[in-house]
Amino acid sequence: MAEESLKNKTLKGVGWSAADTVLRYGITFVVGIILARLLTPDQYGLIGILTIFIEVFNMIIDGGFSNALIRKTNAKEVDYSTVFITNMALSVVMAATLFFSAGLIAKFFNRPELVSLTQVMSVLIIINALAVIQRVRLTKNIDFKTQTKVSFLSGIISGVIGVGMAFGRFGVWALVGQQISNSVASILFLWIFNKWVPKLKFSFTSLKDLWGFGWKLLMSGLLNTLSGQIHHAVIGKIYSPATLGQYTRAFQFGNMFSGNLTSVIQRVTFPVLSVIQDDPDRLKSSYQRIIKLTVLPTFVLMMGLAACAKSFIYTLIGPQWEDAAVYLQIICFSMMLFPLHSLNLNAIQIMGRSDLTLRINIIKNLLMIFPILIGIFTNIYWMLIADVFRGYICYYLNAYYSGPLLHYSIKEQIKDILPSFGVAMAMAMPVFGLSFLPLHPVLILIIQVIVGTGLTLLICEKRKLSEYLELKEIVFGVVRKYKTKS
Repeated sequence: MAEESLKNKTLKGVGWSAADTVLRYGITFVVGIILARLLTPDQYGLIGILTIFIEVFNMIIDGGFSNALIRKTNAKEVDYSTVFITNMALSVVMAATLFFSAGLIAKFFNRPELVSLTQVMSVLIIINALAVIQRVRLTKNIDFKTQTKVSFLSGIISGVIGVGMAFGRFGVWALVGQQISNSVASILFLWIFNKWVPKLKFSFTSLKDLWGFGWKLLMSGLLNTLSGQIHHAVIGKIYSPATLGQYTRAFQFGNMFSGNLTSVIQRVTFPVLSVIQDDPDRLKSSYQRIIKLTVLPTFVLMMGLAACAKSFIYTLIGPQWEDAAVYLQIICFSMMLFPLHSLNLNAIQIMGRSDLTLRINIIKNLLMIFPILIGIFTNIYWMLIADVFRGYICYYLNAYYSGPLLHYSIKEQIKDILPSFGVAMAMAMPVFGLSFLPLHPVLILIIQVIVGTGLTLLICEKRKLSEYLELKEIVFGVVRKYKTKS
């Protein structure tokens, strides 16, 4: 694949992946605002508790096979069918496990209503398993256009159902209805648009080959998922579902920028850069460029969101979510590193070192013990602050191990990201100062957004950052292309 062809394929993939993410989470964002005004933090917290188990079971079902298939350059039909059958068998077992554990979960969190909620939500595990290979095939082909259609249609349908149920006073069941209808609609559209049907083929040789690479990713992913969900479990058990609801909303808003940008970059770069895994010079230069282009918008958006968190929360979902504003400010400083975590781990996986991925995640999750203990014996604020420090240590570990593989040391990485960090800090401090203005939160938010945007552009134009200039050229190029077509 020629350099220009790779670049065009990457940009096209990023464009459609970004469109998919914007539509999917844009609809979810709007629906979430409406639901947050109709429902209570306690009701959100109950669903947050169930998310702990569903995320863990989904990770077990995937088994690391998705990335193993994407990375495999000569994947055959028998590989896809083998993994599909394996996923479905595991999903039935996991769904049954969750269903029959409903009583224990309700007893542990001392909330009887969790019995029926758990039993109904367990069906999501089987529904989600039906989508795994469909998404793998689309991602492997860098076909995010189809995924964008699926996200848009399923988001609209589930949003209407969720909001309708909330207005109909179904309470927490509105969130259940939204999630299940979203998964069902996604499955239907994926199977309609993708036109792939599994064959009755199963190969133990294929399974063993994919498992050889995937099991380490499974363990790594499982450790990551467990460590992330432990936060939810501790908050839901030690504090209350209402506090968990506040934290969940804060996390979702933080994830809206950092997590989704990370998802876009990760989904596109893994299959694209897997193609050049045997060309060290191209791989390093590509990673260096991607990191610089990624951290500038991420740092600016996350520090900007932290600076205007209070006016943002008050304006969108109301003062009943006041605690979420404080949580959001802390979470932003942890989440701004998500793209760097992801890109460095991507590099390790592309080079076939899933053993290193597992080793890193074992160390990182051992470090999780300290924030959790702090949360148990002090309060949620100190737990979140401790997790920020843990995040920076984890970034060092990721970059330390990926450096020799890419010939791109952590010192080089830090040198590349510091200019973006400086721009974000220079913008965020005056924007945060504006939050103390004696004005209505809506007016404060508008002023903060205008000032923050203006300061960022002014600083970047003055300093002539290469990453800013390239992003600017990409945006202008898309606009010119659109005008030419129209």
